[in-house]
Amino acid sequence: QVQFVESGGGLVQPGGSLRLSCAASGTMFSTFPMAWYRQAPGKQREFIAAINSPGGWTNYAGSVKGRFVISRDNSKRTLYLQMNTLNPEDTAVYYCNQNRNYCPGTVCPPLRDSWGQGTQVTVSS
Repeated sequence: QVQFVESGGGLVQPGGSLRLSCAASGTMFSTFPMAWYRQAPGKQREFIAAINSPGGWTNYAGSVKGRFVISRDNSKRTLYLQMNTLNPEDTAVYYCNQNRNYCPGTVCPPLRDSWGQGTQVTVSS
């Protein structure tokens, strides 16, 4: 059974930074592309960043491009999201998932039906 455990969220002031982690188990982590998603209150879950299996290709939603950086460490079976210059619109629960294929655009369907518990990011002064 595939499991994702997200961590690293918290309360941060506008302009601040956070680094999220996603630990995966029960899967061949290094062979799958991965992505980060987020869900703000009252909104649908949205794609924000993708990375291919080796980690050399990345893609971002327009709302986070230039501020967020996705990376992975296959030896640690862990996905990361460095978030900089945070603003209140980034407030959401952040999730990770695998993808069947690397996502070069803004449509990035998750591979797994099961999601982790997510990690809450709150940007507020």
